[in-house]
Amino acid sequence: MRKSVLGALKVLARVRYWLVAQLVFALLAIARLLPARQAIMVGAELGQLLGPISGRHGLVLENLRLAFPEKSEAEIRDIARKSWRSLFRLGAEYAYLESLIDYDPERPGEGLIEVKGEEIFRRLHERNEPCIFFSAHTGNFELLTVCAATYGLDVTALFRPPNNPYVAKRLLAARRTAMGHLVPSKAGAAWGLARALDKGGSVGVLVDQKFDRGVPGTFFGRPVKTNPLLPKLARQYDVPVYPARCIRLPGGRFRVELEEAIELPRNEQGEIDINASAQLLNDIVERWVREYPDQWLWAHRRWTIREASRSRSTGKKKAG
Repeated sequence: MRKSVLGALKVLARVRYWLVAQLVFALLAIARLLPARQAIMVGAELGQLLGPISGRHGLVLENLRLAFPEKSEAEIRDIARKSWRSLFRLGAEYAYLESLIDYDPERPGEGLIEVKGEEIFRRLHERNEPCIFFSAHTGNFELLTVCAATYGLDVTALFRPPNNPYVAKRLLAARRTAMGHLVPSKAGAAWGLARALDKGGSVGVLVDQKFDRGVPGTFFGRPVKTNPLLPKLARQYDVPVYPARCIRLPGGRFRVELEEAIELPRNEQGEIDINASAQLLNDIVERWVREYPDQWLWAHRRWTIREASRSRSTGKKKAG
């Protein structure tokens, strides 16, 4: 009886995923009928309209309240509204990745993408040495590996597929076409990145997602778990680590920023300290998010809400 119920629930879940996927595919097909800039703006307007009435809006507001307790409720709701615009823009941009990828290092400033730190990209290409790039879900983070490729860098990116298997399959195919090497974030992903480094290539990792088996740390002063994969790879391969991010600019443009390599903390034995390094990554991402809070992906569970809320209430008691 129990097995039959579980089987029925699985079938229902797949049907639901399939229906949602068909809706997503239909919206993307409609978007392709419009000019790129117009379709992306329509996506942003839909985000502003549909995001606040979605089931995830409560999570977005709670996350923002945890991160910015000093902000008023009006400010929180304004950031939430703008973050939905950014998220839906990102979805619409998937239909036009090829047209967005117009960056030419020999003609900077002529396309939709500008690069800050291009001298670092050129230096890495000249040295032809492996490294690790890390970023966060801010702006259109998909453009980072694309820009690296225009400078002749061979980058393998860690990719977390959506929970919906039908959307994940289509998205992975689109990203492979536009962005080269990808390693799905699942069991064995670490081996895929390690193999890329073994071959002399570089890897890219998004470091701002919740990871239940991660190392403890803080983000915006709240307890979180962070994936230790990047510090472990850096310790094993002794390669430099570069922060990189994408920022949305007015007029549908983007700026990719590559910063100089960071010095990861080390322990008494001279080895990279995994926990302290994971915290350093959190601190850098927090700096980015504070600068452009509406461009980060607030609709995912970075914090365990119960623990973070307990931390918040404890802080209030101590302050009092």
